Amino acid sequence: MEPQDTKPVVTLDRSIKPIRMNRRELMLGIAAGSVVAFTGCAYNPSLGRDQLMLVSEGQMASLSARAWSDMKKKQKISRDPKYNNRLRNVGRKITGVANIPNTQWEYVAFESDQKNAFVLPGGKVGFYTGMMDFVDNDAQLAAIMGHEVGHVRARHGAERYSQGLASQVGMTAAQIAVSASEVSYGAPLISAIGLGLQFGVLLPYSRRHELEADSLGLNYMTAAGYNPHQSVALWEKMAREGGGRRPPEFMSTHPDPTTRIAALRQQIQQMGY
Repeated sequence: MEPQDTKPVVTLDRSIKPIRMNRRELMLGIAAGSVVAFTGCAYNPSLGRDQLMLVSEGQMASLSARAWSDMKKKQKISRDPKYNNRLRNVGRKITGVANIPNTQWEYVAFESDQKNAFVLPGGKVGFYTGMMDFVDNDAQLAAIMGHEVGHVRARHGAERYSQGLASQVGMTAAQIAVSASEVSYGAPLISAIGLGLQFGVLLPYSRRHELEADSLGLNYMTAAGYNPHQSVALWEKMAREGGGRRPPEFMSTHPDPTTRIAALRQQIQQMGY
C-alpha cells in the first residue's frame, strides 16, 4: 500500500505554492528527468531509429585504439597462419559488404581457449583461437564476424557509453534532489532508482543491441556469400554449450538463445532462404 505522507515539499520560488509529491511521484519524476534531460540523439539509418549519442565516432575510435594497443601488449598473439589467414579471409569478406567508411581494419587472433570475439570501433578485430576452434565452418565464423561488425555499424559502443554517462548523471541528480529534501527513506529510494535504470533501461538496451547486431550480421554474411542458416546452427550449438546455465532473460545483457534463434529464423524466411 502506498504511504500517505506527502513529503518532500519541492519549492522553486517562494511566491509559488509548494508542490507536494508522494514517494511514487517523486521516484517517477526523478527517473523521467534522468532520461529526458539528455537530448543528444542521432538517427542511424542502419537501424531505422534514433540513438542517444553523447560521444563522437572519433572519440570512440580513440578510446578503442588505446584499449587495442593495451590488449596486444598483455595478451598472446597467435602466429599460426591457420588462424590468421582464416580470420583475415572471412573478415575481409564481411567488412567489405558492411562498407563502414574511414575504417582501417586490423585482424588479430589471440591465443586463448576463450570462446569469445570482438570488433572495436575503428576496425580492430580480435578473435580468440578457442572461438575459431569452436565453430564448425567458415560460415559460422562469418556469423560471429558479421554480428561483431554489426555492433560497429550500429554504433552500439557509443550508444552504451552514452547511456552509462546519462545514467551516472541522472543518479547524481537524484542523490542531490533527495538529499536536499526531507525524505527519510532516501537511501532505499536511490537504490530503487538504480535498479530501475539497470533493469528498465540499460539491460534491455543491451539485449536490443544484440538482436540488432544479429540482424545486421545475418545480412552481411549472406551478402558475402555464406549460408545464412549457419547462423542458426551456430546459436543452437552455443545454447547446447551453455547447458541452460543462464540468468533470467530480463536480468541478462544478452537475449536467451531461443529468442535470438527465433528472430534469425524469421529473418531468414523473410529473405527467401
